[in-house]
Amino acid sequence: MRKSLLERARRVRLAIFDVDGVLTDGSLHIFPRGEELKIFNILDGHGLRMLGDSGVRLAILSGRRSGAVVKRAREVGITHVIQGAKEKLAAYRSLLRKLQLSEQHTAFMGDDLPDLPVLRRCGFAISVPGAPALVRTHVHYITSAAGGRGAVREACELIMRAQGTFEIRMESYLR
Repeated sequence: MRKSLLERARRVRLAIFDVDGVLTDGSLHIFPRGEELKIFNILDGHGLRMLGDSGVRLAILSGRRSGAVVKRAREVGITHVIQGAKEKLAAYRSLLRKLQLSEQHTAFMGDDLPDLPVLRRCGFAISVPGAPALVRTHVHYITSAAGGRGAVREACELIMRAQGTFEIRMESYLR
């Protein structure tokens, strides 16, 4: 892995994730009465919990609103949930001010054009293989796994490996 990539991942103190296309596969199931169904990957969820337990703060930054996102965030230990953000850059900057962090200490994982303003400014920009070409050209890392299919887990483990916390966490499973 490139040294510059590991250096970026090593600096991460806050990891922010988009929802549709990142935490999910991007499919949106809408039922006749307007209810939505979002499907989350259990491996991604455990990766988020491990990353949070390693000391990295976690956040969601989404342009859509969903009660399922709030519930899932609670389950995996994500404390900062921003939904309905039409201007993701403004929401991102507000979160950084609140947490007193600089851009270089943040990772953002997004998959579409509305994510570009944040992807272009954060310290460690991550996307998925199914993202549009323009998005993929503006990130530092593209996961092997697809959104909603282990991409978040891959990103979490990469950050933990760079920070030296992955092996320590694995010891608890190998006792």
